[in-house]
Amino acid sequence: MTAELVRGQNHPLPGSRVEIRVTADTPVIAGATFNDEHGRMRDAGWIAHPAEPHLPGVEVSRQAAAVHRLAVDLAAVPEDVHRVNIMLALPARTGGPGRFAGLAAPCFAVTGLDGQEIAGYEVTGLSAESAMVALELYLRAGTWKVRAVGQGYAEGLAAMLADQGLSDARGLADTIDEAVAAGMARSVAPPQQPARRPEAVGTESAGAVGAASTGRPRGEQPAASADQPSEPARGGAPVAGGGTRDGAPVAGGGPIDYRHPRRAAATPPAGRQPSPQPPVPTAGPQPTAAPQGGPGQDAGPVAGDAPGWSMEERLHNQVWGMFEDLARTVAAYRSAVDFADTRMERELEGVLGDPRARVSPAADAARAEARAKHGALVEQARTVLERDVSQLEAEAEVVEPALPPALARWDNPVWQAYEPPAERPMSLRVGDLSLAESGGLRIPLLVRLPLERGLWIDSGRPRGSEAGPADQDELRRLAAQTATVLAAHFVAVHPVDQLTLHVIDPAGAAATALLPLVESGALRNPPAAGASGVARTLERLTQRVDLVQMAVRSKATDALPPDLDLADQLLIVHDFPHGFDDRAVNQLRYLADEGPSVGVGLMMVADRDEARGYGPVLDPLWRSLLRLTPVPDDHLADPWVGHAWTYEPPVVPSGSQVLAQVLRRVVAARGSTGA
Repeated sequence: MTAELVRGQNHPLPGSRVEIRVTADTPVIAGATFNDEHGRMRDAGWIAHPAEPHLPGVEVSRQAAAVHRLAVDLAAVPEDVHRVNIMLALPARTGGPGRFAGLAAPCFAVTGLDGQEIAGYEVTGLSAESAMVALELYLRAGTWKVRAVGQGYAEGLAAMLADQGLSDARGLADTIDEAVAAGMARSVAPPQQPARRPEAVGTESAGAVGAASTGRPRGEQPAASADQPSEPARGGAPVAGGGTRDGAPVAGGGPIDYRHPRRAAATPPAGRQPSPQPPVPTAGPQPTAAPQGGPGQDAGPVAGDAPGWSMEERLHNQVWGMFEDLARTVAAYRSAVDFADTRMERELEGVLGDPRARVSPAADAARAEARAKHGALVEQARTVLERDVSQLEAEAEVVEPALPPALARWDNPVWQAYEPPAERPMSLRVGDLSLAESGGLRIPLLVRLPLERGLWIDSGRPRGSEAGPADQDELRRLAAQTATVLAAHFVAVHPVDQLTLHVIDPAGAAATALLPLVESGALRNPPAAGASGVARTLERLTQRVDLVQMAVRSKATDALPPDLDLADQLLIVHDFPHGFDDRAVNQLRYLADEGPSVGVGLMMVADRDEARGYGPVLDPLWRSLLRLTPVPDDHLADPWVGHAWTYEPPVVPSGSQVLAQVLRRVVAARGSTGA
């Protein structure tokens, strides 16, 4: 169970490697400081911050962001370090809020390498403070512990560093602010009034595609993370400070740097100084060439080129880095086009403001000049966008073949050598995301495992879209087929004894779609049919949730019944609400709310319009689920700039037997182990 800390409370850490997730509703600076036994910093080399993000055993972000993930290996910190302080500060030079008053309380989650939350802390009671020491990791009697500190500083980052004994605190604070301001200049504000509001991801407070979700604050997802795309109402990119471009104000803030915010130049070899680089007035990094072997040349894209403890985690983080890069570079392009449109309109209004001068050679020349400037700006932005997308496409060509089964499409050759895994992966691919400007580039949509948020395969007509089949029966067939493909992926990436499937199909409408699971034996029990089958399945799963929760709370897991299935459970519900009475509806809501905490995940195939007969009682259920569609639909939004991303469901190549082959291998492995 997660320990919810209050100020001053501590909690032991089960291991030395942890991840600290930070969630705020505005971009913040996250860092870490080393302290000796007296709580003092030795020098400026004892702090990890955006300009110097690495310390032995600690890695922080290079940017200000609404969500951070700090990797900490306490076994790797120097022996003379007795404490590691996790700090937070508001950027001082970006025009954002100057204090925490009026902002939502920042939330911290300390997790293990498996993503399981160990301790959480919500820093409340802040007002005039603009910097804080939020958490303290300290060694006591041979055991590392985490303590909720929440010490704020109204005088800002410099005062916080000085309080820890740093002599040149002001100089270091300025260095950090300069690095953050340079990074924030790359962010672009979302449109103030979008033409259409993309639909929420099944909830009014949906979170980042990840976010991989921290689940904090309760009922909300972080504004930027890596597991689930969010509704634009909660998304929002950091806004740069004031500035101009081509002599005119830039909409939304300061000069736009179109370079990818995550990409950084490689560190030159020892003894070699980087060659001077000319100013780059255009967007995005220059495409990198493949390695030629010459000294000083940049290497091309590399799979796993992201922070992480394992190759799986590095690939996961790299995918989300690509997702963020594409979101921001398209935002930069759209912002530049909007600015070009606005400037041309302003110049034309100046020309046409005097009715007497509207028809004259001078007016015609002014119109032509305004349109020429507009075309030049748009072309410049388009060139930069194409350069950025080209680089990301090159990276995708390297990353996609290197993905493990949990992150791979069904056409990936990795499935040809598939063997059931020994451990559960950290995330699962549930489809792909794209933008209109990205051409053929597709970014994998990943969700964390164990499934922290249920999935809803919408069998209704895509809202606000005329795309896809018009036949409602065909939509239901595709939705059931999508659920089967996703279920097979779940089965394939779990160890053979660590996932049990349950299917509810009251009227048997999904029988054809379920054939791969039934014929292979991956589904151990037949789908539950009729009202009685629905009642039995839900009763069994709710009882399991109750028993496991009580055992965990009372620390008596050894007292659980010996015949209780302790593997993760995945319940697939077809044609909801057919076959559900009021009791069954309440049980389903209970499983959606409480099941994830004890390894019970939910996947629903339903048309929300058909469930409206239950009234608002089901609204919390829909909001708790991540809505996916069986046909491409632009209903997901990123947490940085609120783009409407087109989601494409996972598909098995036409005529391919890969899904059936994988399921047969799972069942064969299950038989050989007796699972």
